[in-house]
Amino acid sequence: MLLYIDFMKNQSGPTMHFLAVHNPFFQAYLRSDFFGKMVFFSLFVLSIASWSILIYKIWMLSKIKKLCSDFEKVFHENKKTPLAIPDNFAPKSDLLKTPYLEIYKTVKGKTFEVLNKNRFFIKKEADKEPLIYLSNADIEMLETHAYFSISRECKLIEKNLFVLPTITSLGPFLGLLGTVWGILITFTDLHEKISLNTNQTFLSGLSMALATTVLGLLVAIPALISHNYLKARVIDIKKDMENFSHHLLTTIEMQYRDVKPPK
Repeated sequence: MLLYIDFMKNQSGPTMHFLAVHNPFFQAYLRSDFFGKMVFFSLFVLSIASWSILIYKIWMLSKIKKLCSDFEKVFHENKKTPLAIPDNFAPKSDLLKTPYLEIYKTVKGKTFEVLNKNRFFIKKEADKEPLIYLSNADIEMLETHAYFSISRECKLIEKNLFVLPTITSLGPFLGLLGTVWGILITFTDLHEKISLNTNQTFLSGLSMALATTVLGLLVAIPALISHNYLKARVIDIKKDMENFSHHLLTTIEMQYRDVKPPK
């Protein structure tokens, strides 16, 4: 976009004239030197990155919320047979994994491993297959694996989210760099060309200095708000995953835990 502005700078036309006259940021960009243009370009790239991550993450979290809700409904429908839901429940065309399904697959796999282990070590009676149960230690182990799965899913959801706080910190610094550079070239030009178009030189440097400061803040403030908003959404999803894991483990425990009658 900025290269296009450079090209249009040398073109005569009412559109470019209107932009140059009525937009202070375009004026500041057109009057700045190469280093100043690079500062403007860097701020433009940071802004694009910030809004791209925000839009993608909002879409991703909304999609994950829907997928989790769909899986939770299926789980409630199969509550009496909690380990009977197929692992390929989610459509293969989806670009995102369902966190609830990933937690379920982890717990389901470990549950079958423990049940098979217990079946192996329990001696069979004469003509009767013994009932296989889960001990308290087995339930605690399943809970540990569920939390590991939650941690893994949260890590995937938060992927690339660190870019937003980086932009929040980097944007004002780039704006400050442009400000200092604009003031520096202003006083340098004033010293060298004190008698030649002093006002124009002075205004050109200051416009670049102020414009980069404003742009730096305009980049940083949305990134800061976006990061806080997305972190809050991720925390909510993490709490939902913890609640689902508790419900899943409770359901499995009710089905397979060894409950001995009181003597």
